[in-house]
Amino acid sequence: MTIDYFALFIKLALGFAAFVLQIGLAGRGNLAPSNAIDQLQNFVLGGIIGGILYNPTITTLQFFIVLLLWSIIVFGARFLANHNSIARQVLVGQPHTIVHNGKIDTDFATRAGISAQELAFQLRQHGASDLRHVKRAVLETNGTLTVTLQDDEAAYYPVILDGQIDEDALDILHRDEDWLTTQLQAQNVEQSQVYMAIYVNNHLDITTY
Repeated sequence: MTIDYFALFIKLALGFAAFVLQIGLAGRGNLAPSNAIDQLQNFVLGGIIGGILYNPTITTLQFFIVLLLWSIIVFGARFLANHNSIARQVLVGQPHTIVHNGKIDTDFATRAGISAQELAFQLRQHGASDLRHVKRAVLETNGTLTVTLQDDEAAYYPVILDGQIDEDALDILHRDEDWLTTQLQAQNVEQSQVYMAIYVNNHLDITTY
């Protein structure tokens, strides 16, 4: 079989450009995936490039169109996840407290497919050998745990991320959306303007766009 090295070079260049462009536009989170969209973007893009690269029946134009369509899907999904709470829940998920004051949320752990052995292992990795010492353990969207121990003085709770309220964090703080709205009004900030709002040391620290 004769290989058209020029066409192969063009496809390689297009694949490289698509990868660099997606990282540049979507952010460097792709290099350390933090959610399902990051993982899928990398896996599918690699599959597209690897599967089409040596297929002589697929022209360079067809290859370019496939890359373009995948990029549109990825950026469309990211836009929805960043601007719609329902879409974010479906596409990305949200962090969830799996341990609170030494008590495990076994219902959530079962739904999330987290075994007791896996949970114990991740807690030990964070220096929590005794469950009673765990003030809060949050299962992040990439499957890792963020652990706060009882003696941690600088515990903080992100109550708003990307303009979206974290209901789980409010529950932990025994607060509600009315309280949060009052806090935002006191600082003359709209919820949609908030990039990140963290409750730490009895104060709401707000960062706007």
